[in-house]
Amino acid sequence: MKSPTKSSTESLSRPLAHLTALFLTPALLVACTGTEEAQVALRVALLTDGGATLRSVTPNADSSSAPVNADQTVPVTGGVTLNSLPSGQRLALTLKTGIESRSSALADPQSFATLPFTPICLTQTASSATRDRLLTLSQCDNGPQQLALYSAAGTLIWTAALPTFLPPAPGTDVPPVRLAVSGDVGVVARPRLGGGSEVLRAALQNTGDTVAVVSVPLPTPAIRDLVAYNADLLAATDTGVQKLSATGVPDGAALAAFGARRFDRLWSGTAGSQNLLAAWRSNVLSNLNAQPLLVWDGNASRAASTVASVADLRDITLAPDGNLYTLTATSLTHYNTALGLQSGNFTPRVLLTGLNDARAVIWLVPAAVPAAN
Repeated sequence: MKSPTKSSTESLSRPLAHLTALFLTPALLVACTGTEEAQVALRVALLTDGGATLRSVTPNADSSSAPVNADQTVPVTGGVTLNSLPSGQRLALTLKTGIESRSSALADPQSFATLPFTPICLTQTASSATRDRLLTLSQCDNGPQQLALYSAAGTLIWTAALPTFLPPAPGTDVPPVRLAVSGDVGVVARPRLGGGSEVLRAALQNTGDTVAVVSVPLPTPAIRDLVAYNADLLAATDTGVQKLSATGVPDGAALAAFGARRFDRLWSGTAGSQNLLAAWRSNVLSNLNAQPLLVWDGNASRAASTVASVADLRDITLAPDGNLYTLTATSLTHYNTALGLQSGNFTPRVLLTGLNDARAVIWLVPAAVPAAN
């Protein structure tokens, strides 16, 4: 499976390293420069009200009695999810009818290239580990499944029609349809008649092609989620978090950091300077109490740490300020990953409550970033 080259990964990591530096605490900046620099206020964007509202807030310092400054609320139609873009200054908003980027002020909507098929019913979008690619799926009721791969700039790289999908009868434990992307290769996991999942890979066969070739579906054990983490694509299975092989099939070897147990959701991202992987088992699907959210720094000698036990977790984002933000259907909370991974105390702070059917969360930085000295 194609992975980003070293040069492309380094070029995309440089802006993130600069953003991370902007979030150093004043004490650290004093130690480094002898003068106190102004911090850039991180913003957090949320998709709430079942996809009808796009909102951003600015978290205050933990010493402040008010957890956030509410910035703005923008109505949207048919919101599906949010994805980060490489600069951190714009977000990708997936709507049922297409994808658009917006500024950190939630303004200046710029549509991604128009999809060459109709009707369009986008249901989810996944990002590559370096956030330079977005893979989106269109699936209308009783219609075909269509994939599209975009660059972060909104250029359409390829589209692909998936083989006919015959979903099993609905049930509480039927695996979902999930996407992942590495380089210009897309992977789809979807439930299979008779149980378990099946995986398909989509990639261009020749330079200059605009339609990807899709592999024959391969049967696998149930895949609950997919995510890109560093150079790997990972699957959440009933027996642990597993790497995908070159064919897209889980390799059967659970990452020791998480153990050989079931997970339903996976997330990855950079908090501060650490590339982290998070995993959670859904309490909603399994009719359980709140379940542990685990986070791991990729060090094979260490086990994943428990951030907190969370119920009805909808999304998380790992941000340059070193915090992990969790979004449930009704609340937004942040956790200090640097402190938590060292001491086990992630110092949670509830930022928002009373949300309605929240769906997605990502971090943003203001467009006016001070120049480095």
